[in-house]
Amino acid sequence: MSTRILALFSILLALLSGCGYNTFQTGDESVKAAWSEVVNQYQRRADLIPNLVSTVQGYASHEKEVLTRVTEARAQVGSIKATPELVENPEAFEKFQKAQAGLSSALSRLLVVAENYPQLKADAAFRDLQAQLEGTENRITVARNRYIKAVEGYNVSVRTFPNNLTAMVFGYKPKPNFTVDNEQAISTAPKVNFPQPAAPAPVSR
Repeated sequence: MSTRILALFSILLALLSGCGYNTFQTGDESVKAAWSEVVNQYQRRADLIPNLVSTVQGYASHEKEVLTRVTEARAQVGSIKATPELVENPEAFEKFQKAQAGLSSALSRLLVVAENYPQLKADAAFRDLQAQLEGTENRITVARNRYIKAVEGYNVSVRTFPNNLTAMVFGYKPKPNFTVDNEQAISTAPKVNFPQPAAPAPVSR
């Protein structure tokens, strides 16, 4: 009796493997890993903002509206729990994406304002934060691209025959993905670097 059960179990495993079950498992893990990296990089950016706002405020305290928008946008991002389950919920995923886009917009505005303050641009702390932010934006772009590719691969496996039959049996569904109005935005990190401060004029003797 045990031999028959073992044989049936082996046949079942072979059928599941042939119908994409293992592919779903592998794809799901790839999506989770890619999502974790996206969240890590977005968190890295959020962690830079308090010091960035504080530094800008030291030179442009009257730019209250811009500074407030950045702070509020960061708070909005922080209010969303970016758990692995979020990628299973299209509505929650869209909310996450909109919050991050709002923070990106607020940061861009802040950096445009900073352009008007030469002393701020020459501040060592600001320049260090600027460099960290630029690097983080690049990492975000890379992480997003990896996530997009992981989800695309997973979704194809869920929708194609005969894998889609296994997907229906086990409840696997396509996962939401990032969308952008301008596709170039996904491959080009925002420009946050400023020109180097002018060198002091030589002293005549």
